[in-house]
Amino acid sequence: MPLPKNNQPPLKRALLVFSILLIISSVETDAQRSRWKMVRWELSVGAGASNFLGELGGANQIGTNYFRDFEWSQTRFGTAIGLRYRLSEFFALNSHITYGSVSGDDKLTEEFYRHYRNLNFHSHIFEWNLNFEAAFQQEQVGHRYRLRRVKGQKGYEIYAYGFVGVGVFHFDPKTDYKGVAYRLQPLGTEGEGLVPSRKKYSLWQMCIPIGFGFKYTIDAKWGVGIEYGMRKTFTDYIDDVSTSYFDNDAIRNAYGSVAAALADRSPKTNPGITAPEAQRGDPRDLDAYMFALFSINYKMRSKRAGGLPRF
Repeated sequence: MPLPKNNQPPLKRALLVFSILLIISSVETDAQRSRWKMVRWELSVGAGASNFLGELGGANQIGTNYFRDFEWSQTRFGTAIGLRYRLSEFFALNSHITYGSVSGDDKLTEEFYRHYRNLNFHSHIFEWNLNFEAAFQQEQVGHRYRLRRVKGQKGYEIYAYGFVGVGVFHFDPKTDYKGVAYRLQPLGTEGEGLVPSRKKYSLWQMCIPIGFGFKYTIDAKWGVGIEYGMRKTFTDYIDDVSTSYFDNDAIRNAYGSVAAALADRSPKTNPGITAPEAQRGDPRDLDAYMFALFSINYKMRSKRAGGLPRF
């Protein structure tokens, strides 16, 4: 029996095929655009290095600021745990609880006045922050597995981003003297608490984290990353050094002999350098610290959006 003929005109058939392809393409595009909503939450655990930029130690010259005063030997351990929430395909909020150790030592510089000052410190840093993150390109979610000869969007690309935020941190500078670690803030080594113009500084301060990072997606759940962030602070006392020397006898009378000894640890060969009102620090340059962390990231998959397939 002969097959029935298709009486539809060629133009009408072409329009029908085009409409079907357009609908399929639109559905697929919407699915790709909505895929990120299934993995909005991401947990990260990181470890790496921390460092400090302040008055103590640093380069072998006067007036050197920021990275020109960086001291590699003072790099210490840092770690963080964080939670990231995607606002869109390009923007996210990222919150961390971060720990790091920072230190500085005048013995590490050959610049005469800082080396003569002979001060040192170490401190723990505990920080909580909330950062706004902006991607330089769309993060790919892609296939759930590394399947060969499977067409479609792949999810194994490097994801780069920058961030800026706000944070709160706690510090507590200490120094070792005759085998004992002393907390410096209670000792008023620059006369804090003795005159109205020199108040005790708070051990809780605000900071502004700013930096960038890179992430590599392993599969639909796991990824790794590396992130560098500088912390601009609003204090110059992370290292307990900021302004000028205070009358050493007044410090001794108020806080004791240990406080007086830690206020001026110079060799005393040139007393004029450490006389009252002589420069001890530089309050014009506030302290900063930084973290460089390697992280392992886990995407917490939510319910499937709109019945999308898993691939």
